[in-house]
Amino acid sequence: MWVSHREQLLGVVGPFPLERPRWHDVAPVNEHLAEVLGVPTVVLRLVDVAGGGSGRGGLVTYHAEALALPAVELAAPAEADPAGLRPHPLRAGYATADGVRAALEWAEQALAAAGRPVTGPVAQMKTWNLAGLFRLPTAEGPVWLKTGRDFAVDESLVVQLLGGVDPQFVPTVLAADPQRRLLLMDHVPGEDCWGPSREVVAATLPRLARAQAALAASYPGGAPDGLADRSPATLVPAVKLLLDGEAGAELTAEELDRARALVERLPELVEQLAACGLPLTVVHGDFHPGNWRSAGRQSVLVDFADAYWGHPAFDGLRPADFLNQERWAEAAELWCEAWRTLAPGSDPAGALRLAAPLSHLAYAVRYQEFLDAIEPSERRYHEGDPAAELRAALSAAAAL
Repeated sequence: MWVSHREQLLGVVGPFPLERPRWHDVAPVNEHLAEVLGVPTVVLRLVDVAGGGSGRGGLVTYHAEALALPAVELAAPAEADPAGLRPHPLRAGYATADGVRAALEWAEQALAAAGRPVTGPVAQMKTWNLAGLFRLPTAEGPVWLKTGRDFAVDESLVVQLLGGVDPQFVPTVLAADPQRRLLLMDHVPGEDCWGPSREVVAATLPRLARAQAALAASYPGGAPDGLADRSPATLVPAVKLLLDGEAGAELTAEELDRARALVERLPELVEQLAACGLPLTVVHGDFHPGNWRSAGRQSVLVDFADAYWGHPAFDGLRPADFLNQERWAEAAELWCEAWRTLAPGSDPAGALRLAAPLSHLAYAVRYQEFLDAIEPSERRYHEGDPAAELRAALSAAAAL
């Protein structure tokens, strides 16, 4: 740990072991630092990792900010001016001392203005290259502060859109600063739905389909203001750029030839997908079960940072990588049954099949956007992801 106070380097702490291996899971890091320093801290960002991979394990170096000046003297760093602590133009605001203090101050002021003041210490739970998450205690229960990036959508807008057609399907937003991508949400009871039950799947997928059908009817002219148009037709120029850049360079010559041939097929695939009869609508963008919260059967959706205007089959396909084969078959049929009812005469099964390569291409484009917008030390979260999604798109296209 490199520890600073108001970004003046105080020294280093550690190394020390953690039982929880994910890099972004920084709650136990702060707990350890509080014991050592006697003051609260927040982890600003990950600086380096030796070993590990896929967002977990290894020897991790973090930069932490002490929110008060500790009384203990820390070990001197090996470098007087570590390069990893120098400013970078792509650094997230919440990954700086001034930025994280400003976000916490905004949250506490917003809650006080709402008559729900913070009643105890704020706990930083997660931070990574895309967002940060803090828990703020109040007399009426915990409140969550999410800090985001400027390349993410204004999540309060998406909550407003979905909440307009299904108010119980989204968290309660207590305050938002869209320009700084700050969001205060009331606590959602329950657990994240990793390994969801049959009942949770049966309740969640048709419910999203109903909400998306309602939103499609509400916006027949296209994307609402503030929501990016990432409909399938936009993939053609985006994937061409991807193949000409670093993601294309990671493919073999044979893979690159196949990928370029797939790009030539995209207009036809997009037309075939449109012919399946499902409307363009608001897409969650990362509709895996970990972004469903449930205390029983009914779910609440969270994490709308990647939402856009697009094809609902892209959300319909997302749970496939997170469910076993039997549960995914059930989920796909539930999704198709819902859309057959909502869009009579449509072909949802055909849409899932045709959307499979397109959805992988969309994720490849999005991951490259992440890589282009984050500082070098954070690229380890997503390096290789665009090429991996391109390969997955080739496999899915071969099955058509």
